Amino acid sequence: MMVQYREEADTLGTVKVPATALWGPQTERSRHNFTTGPLMPLPVIRALLQIKRAAALANRDLGELAEAKAQLIVQATDTLLALPDSQLRGDFPLHVYQTGSGTQTNMNVNEVIAHQALKLDPTGELQPNDDVNHGQSSNDTFPTAMAITAREAVHTVVGAVRHLVAELTQKQHAYWRVVKIGRTHLQDATPLTVGQEISGWVSTLQHDLTYLEALDQTLLELPIGGTAVGTGLNAAPGFAEEVSDHLSAAYQEPFTAKTNKFFGLAAHSGLNVVHGALKTLASDLLKIANDIRFLASGPRAGYHEFQIPANEPGSSIMPGKVNPTQAEALTMAATRVMGNDVTLTIAASQGNFEMNVYKPVIIATFLESADLLTGTIMGFADKMVHGLTIDQARMTQLVDQSLMTVTALSPHIGYHASAAIAQLADREGLTLRAAALKSGKVTAEQFAAWVDPLKMTGIDQ
Repeated sequence: MMVQYREEADTLGTVKVPATALWGPQTERSRHNFTTGPLMPLPVIRALLQIKRAAALANRDLGELAEAKAQLIVQATDTLLALPDSQLRGDFPLHVYQTGSGTQTNMNVNEVIAHQALKLDPTGELQPNDDVNHGQSSNDTFPTAMAITAREAVHTVVGAVRHLVAELTQKQHAYWRVVKIGRTHLQDATPLTVGQEISGWVSTLQHDLTYLEALDQTLLELPIGGTAVGTGLNAAPGFAEEVSDHLSAAYQEPFTAKTNKFFGLAAHSGLNVVHGALKTLASDLLKIANDIRFLASGPRAGYHEFQIPANEPGSSIMPGKVNPTQAEALTMAATRVMGNDVTLTIAASQGNFEMNVYKPVIIATFLESADLLTGTIMGFADKMVHGLTIDQARMTQLVDQSLMTVTALSPHIGYHASAAIAQLADREGLTLRAAALKSGKVTAEQFAAWVDPLKMTGIDQ
């Protein structure tokens, strides 16, 4: 099927553009000049559309743009924003790996809005640069979109973590008094309860939420109004504040334009530090998921203190095998986020002179991390933690066999005498009780009174 084309011109000359495309010549050039890697994330496109809408209203209110043109931009952006992602993608075909300022994507948005406006009102005509991009530069609109999308992405991660915390908290309460053996250095330690162990995971995630919610306030600072190098050249006085106010209303967020524009264009410290909190969350999730899958190992040759739901067959050759697949998905995502943090850290360090030119890879990497965490956390919470149960008999067996409950004897007979009892039990294959009685240091009544696993957990203190 033959593709029909129309001709459009930019400052470099004439370009053939697919006849039905809403984009223009600069987008078409980029389509052919940069063909590698993922497409620009749609949340960035939607944020840029919101910025163009806000800029049109601000320019109208400041007397910089005629009412008719401003309304056309608003109507065009509203039409585009109403489209589902599957339809919106068609007119935003550019890749992440393009110019480091995101200029081609900014112009893609400008061109699509101009052509969408022409569809709405064939008698009107908007210029992508002079009208849609009025008072703006890619150098300030793209990082503004980065801050907005990162802020929204953090909200989704926070929601997923809160959901996981709620699921874990239910298990914490359900198994609060179930005694199990503790482990340190991968060796037996003194008892604790299942609920106590889970409470540590809950607290870890709550701390991660605190870090995220404190740090992501920096994403409220918008560099809009800085234009090319941070001086605000060609932006009307008050433009930045007007745009920020409109964006705050659109997103119900307290965005502010009161930030150093030279910082906003050249540095992406906010995204860097917030992604660091995502990396911290990922490392904590890796630990928690590993704890759960190891405690569920077995069923005959592992710990098997936990029992995990059987969501799908675990093996193509071993019938009846159940694997901790949700934990595996979460831990793989965690490693990706940790790798992404290296990418983002290096990219954020490349703020050469007045502008960082790694902007697209910074925001694409950030959004990938947030998306991976959100999805795998929800799967882990709903398909693993929710159906998690325990094997109390197995836990009791391991506590009874443990030698480290000897720690309860230490205040009564001393560390060295207690160690000798543990060593005797280990050497001769005795239970701790049998070894304690054989040592002559402890009577049966004393052992029963002093070595109480539940009391050792401090649960009733």
